[in-house]
Amino acid sequence: MTTRGRRPHRSGRATAEIDYVLPLRWQDDAGLTELTGYLRDLSRHARIVVVDGSPSPLFERHARLWRGIAVHVRPDEDLTIANGKVVGVLTGMRRARAEHVVIADDDVRYDPDALARVHALLDHADLVRPQNHFHPLPWHARWDTARTLLNRGLGADYPGTFGIRRSTFEKMGGYDGDVLFENLELIRTVRAHGGREVRPLDLYVRRLPPDTRRFWSQRIRQAYDDLAQPARMAVFLAVLPCVGAALWRRRPASIVAGAVAAVGLAEIGRRRAGGRRVFPATADLFAPVWVLERATCSWAALAARFVLGGVPYAGRRLRVAAHSTRRLRRRALQAPVPSGWDLGDVPPVRCQPSGSGSLVARKPAAL
Repeated sequence: MTTRGRRPHRSGRATAEIDYVLPLRWQDDAGLTELTGYLRDLSRHARIVVVDGSPSPLFERHARLWRGIAVHVRPDEDLTIANGKVVGVLTGMRRARAEHVVIADDDVRYDPDALARVHALLDHADLVRPQNHFHPLPWHARWDTARTLLNRGLGADYPGTFGIRRSTFEKMGGYDGDVLFENLELIRTVRAHGGREVRPLDLYVRRLPPDTRRFWSQRIRQAYDDLAQPARMAVFLAVLPCVGAALWRRRPASIVAGAVAAVGLAEIGRRRAGGRRVFPATADLFAPVWVLERATCSWAALAARFVLGGVPYAGRRLRVAAHSTRRLRRRALQAPVPSGWDLGDVPPVRCQPSGSGSLVARKPAAL
């Protein structure tokens, strides 16, 4: 790939020292013009690797448009794992050259300041977890922003992008690709291998909202993610019985108090780390609605887990949301630790015979 010359950022560092891995799989090119413009601007600050699982006509069109802007490749065929995004990430990390790498969904939009800050934070951290915010903000994006604010009120949100050190990723041997909540799996795998995670709540990275149809299609799948966090899942499963009990006993004040508490917690999250400049106050009002939605979908997710054996994903059914840190740590301690290898020549990521799809070794590579 021909990369444009490094442009010093106003922070004094050249952000072209960072690689940017973008996995995508499109069924149409509705956002192609906008994404191409973004990649063209981004290529002045980072080396881009696009792992494109789109059908052939779309792939070939992308290849023509992105020639000279990005390394454009198909997902590696030897990666026989269920989660297509993880296949894209593993393929992209095989082709990364820089020590600092950003992994981002196709709807994430970095500006130079945010990219430079991730780059700087990776000097002292193994994983950087930025904060996404939707822009523009149709009604369903405000609805989903309530989830973000509640997560911020209690800790930190789960974004569609990470910064990671390439050496840490190699040491881990990647991460399990037969899970639904791949972001949490990556976070826990870094922790299990002794990596340091930083969560700068004021590092805001814009994200394009999904269309309404995609928003509705993600409700149960996102609720299924909570199976990886049992305490959180238990809280949501308890909401509907509590609401039903309050209505049965004719105590609507209890429901109102719960709604007010949800709005208050969302506002705490909105005010943390200067969040008011990117999160609208109206998103707070969606917090009770989101809690009720998640409470309803949690029961559907539980039924999918125990009745159907998992949730549908790309023509398959994923049973595991994410593995516990304890299990990943135990796996890391039991695995051999090879050294002196090049991720650019990675052979297949193999899986154990069990249904979990766990990596056999800590590294998907041979000496």
